[in-house]
Amino acid sequence: MSELKRTKIEHILKNHSQLGIGKTLNIRGWVRTKRGNKNVVFIAVNDGSIIHSIQVVADLADFDEELMKLVTTGSCISVTGTLVESPGSGQAVEIHAKEIEVYGTADTETYPLQKKGHTLEFLREIAHLRPRTNTFGAVFRIRHHVAFAIHKYFNDRGFYYLHTPIITGSDAEGAGAMFHVTTLDLNNIPKTEEGHVNFGEDFFGKSTNLTVSGQLEGELGAMALSEIYTFGPTFRAENSNTPRHLAEFWMIEPEMAFYDITDNMDLAEDFVKYIIRYVLDHCFDDLEFLQKMYDNELIPRLNFVIENKFEKLAYTEAIEILTASGQKFEFPVSWGIDLQAEHERYLVEKHFKKPVILTDYPKDIKAFYMKQNDDGKTVRAMDVLFPRIGEIIGGSQREESYEKLHSRIAELGIPEKDMWWYLETRKFGTAPHSGFGLGFERMILFLTGMANIRDVIPFPRTPQNAEF
Repeated sequence: MSELKRTKIEHILKNHSQLGIGKTLNIRGWVRTKRGNKNVVFIAVNDGSIIHSIQVVADLADFDEELMKLVTTGSCISVTGTLVESPGSGQAVEIHAKEIEVYGTADTETYPLQKKGHTLEFLREIAHLRPRTNTFGAVFRIRHHVAFAIHKYFNDRGFYYLHTPIITGSDAEGAGAMFHVTTLDLNNIPKTEEGHVNFGEDFFGKSTNLTVSGQLEGELGAMALSEIYTFGPTFRAENSNTPRHLAEFWMIEPEMAFYDITDNMDLAEDFVKYIIRYVLDHCFDDLEFLQKMYDNELIPRLNFVIENKFEKLAYTEAIEILTASGQKFEFPVSWGIDLQAEHERYLVEKHFKKPVILTDYPKDIKAFYMKQNDDGKTVRAMDVLFPRIGEIIGGSQREESYEKLHSRIAELGIPEKDMWWYLETRKFGTAPHSGFGLGFERMILFLTGMANIRDVIPFPRTPQNAEF
């Protein structure tokens, strides 16, 4: 077998003019389809580098019959052959095979991707194989490009990437639904005299959990490095089976010293527009495929976001608009409620017809760390609302006053012993600062047009599901 170096299919399809017709190339990948007659077979090979497969043409007279029987849908092969112009209309070039090696076979009776048209629900059950489909190849390539764009955006603007802990003793959101981390023997749990679990004997000497957010630790970094961002996994133990929730997901959380709420909003708008432009520039073939298969408004919607300046208004004004709309909502509207996706989408899609940033929410529905306004009722929160998906970013100006933050923690009954380090940043050199969080999978949902968040992460973690 030839030792010719492999060429990726993406490179061939995008650069065939420079490579030159008649050039001998080696490709390696997985067989998507195989068809033909007694004289010739046409094999579609895909290596994951691009949504498109390349057609391999093999004259059966040149190959061993037993070898060709092993070339089936799902098998992995290496092909060395000549690059030629394709007479068909579907592709510009194809490869006429000289040598074929089968790396791995795939039994036609048991390979689950033998046929097309599988439901997304079925593909979730075979998450170990679904990346080989066109749909998930497209989604996961886009996911990669978005991750790269995020790092590039912040790096190019002088932000520092801060690694915040995955195991933590604090609950940043006050949500309570956290995964406990322990090395205690669950069949023989040590107890205190009062009958409580004795976490003093645990690995860290205290109760610890998987993090729900890197924000609080991110603030510590911003108080020294000015502008930082985190990008890591976060965990919520909510028993929720909706298409919008995962137990394990990724968050991007920038924190900036000397930013007020307006600076924060401007950064959030610029950031998400940058990501969308990057995907349009680098993933257009994948976007076209997803638009054709799942969401015929996908690319227009992406352009809609980057072409419109985001509307900014206060929560109170939004409530007035919703109340006066005459629209029948499943969840009734009144001042003080936590807005639902139907309310958010009405504002974006029907009223303003552009993305919206809401500010100044009631303090009772927001987290303890948000800066309190002078009215005593609202805080300088901000949520960025997108079409189709609702809230995609949540953030705020953080409370820099030690007295106000201490009072709010006491008011909510948050144990001060768990938050002493956070409070100390307000005692020693406090400064105005702001930040926000972008749910990575929510962003991928928007960018791909997929309807279920389980379909934009390789191995979804949901209640009763940790198979792979």
